[in-house]
Amino acid sequence: MLRLLLVLLWILIFFIVLGIPFLLAVWLIGLFSPSLKNRLSQRFVVFVSGGITFLSGVKIVAHGLENIPADEPVLYISNHRSFYDIFTAYRYFPGLTACVAKIEWKKVPLLRQWMDNLHCIFLNRKNSREGLKAIVRAAEELRGDHSIWIFPEGTRSHGDALLPFHEGSFRAAFQSGRSIVPMTFTRTDDIFENHMPWVKAATVHLVFDKPVPAANLSRAEQKEVIEQVQQKIQERYNEFR
Repeated sequence: MLRLLLVLLWILIFFIVLGIPFLLAVWLIGLFSPSLKNRLSQRFVVFVSGGITFLSGVKIVAHGLENIPADEPVLYISNHRSFYDIFTAYRYFPGLTACVAKIEWKKVPLLRQWMDNLHCIFLNRKNSREGLKAIVRAAEELRGDHSIWIFPEGTRSHGDALLPFHEGSFRAAFQSGRSIVPMTFTRTDDIFENHMPWVKAATVHLVFDKPVPAANLSRAEQKEVIEQVQQKIQERYNEFR
């Protein structure tokens, strides 16, 4: 109960009360320096996320940080177990990183503005044409200076076996030629989802594997990459769960 109250208080103070004037400030900064606006926005998100995990009693054990390219954007492909996946991982990204999220999050005030500042992409899973537009935009971001993070299962999964990966989740890497970094979460759902509405302390493992090249691949090779990435994430989950 106490952890839940502390997390809600943190969100109220730093995300809403202080977040609104900071949001206005970075908007003004963006009129003169869009790149600085992007960096400050991501730092704010990292700060708020760090407070949430700290107050929740989360211990994060990160593996393979040396596998993340520091000088080029990549497509992060990960499993998805909890809302806490976002809070857990953002601090470890060396560069600007946008995530692909379901379009329903676009309706949440304030959150939408911060997601826009991070260049996040809203995906309408019920409209294939809009889905294709999202993939094109993700590829454009990858060709620029933003990494992209996507959950190819399409929803949160709490079983030990990953849900099937949607092939479209990989297209941005194939179109842009950027590498894919497999990313694996374990036990993030032990913090909240497994006993809602209470927040409980947990030790989570976050594993980054070596980048998988995705440039100039045939259709058959693309399918092999998708299978390889899913297999790697499943193996890591089994290893660290």
